[in-house]
Formats: sequence, C-alpha cells, structure tokens
Amino acid sequence: MEDKIRVLDELERKVGGRFKLTALLQKRIRELVAGAPRLVEIKSENPIDIAIEEIRADKIELVAEDAE
Repeated sequence: MEDKIRVLDELERKVGGRFKLTALLQKRIRELVAGAPRLVEIKSENPIDIAIEEIRADKIELVAEDAE
C-alpha cells in the first residue's frame, strides 16, 4: 500500500498536482478503453496501470483543451 501511495505522490509532483493527475488519468484511461495503443510495455491489461506507467515514463502529459 505504501508503494502505491509513493507512486501517486511521485505522479502528483510530476504533473503539477492531484487535480491535474486525476484529469490526465481519466482522459488517458478513456482513450485506452476505446482502443488507443499503449505507449509502454507492461504485463498488466488494466488501463489504470497502463496510464500510470505512461505518466511515469513521460509518454503522456496533460494538454489544455484549447491547445489541442
């Protein structure tokens, strides 16, 4: 459990806060569920795990909707 909390703290610092992390995870999980390709190789099929690893690997970032 402590490892998961540590990872979430790391991700919060990386993306700039809990709100931004939540928004990024929600958006990427929706994309993965809709069939978007993975950007990292991990054993898990869980879209949450995949999205977390993509953030840790600096493969995705939150972009403002007006900048898309």
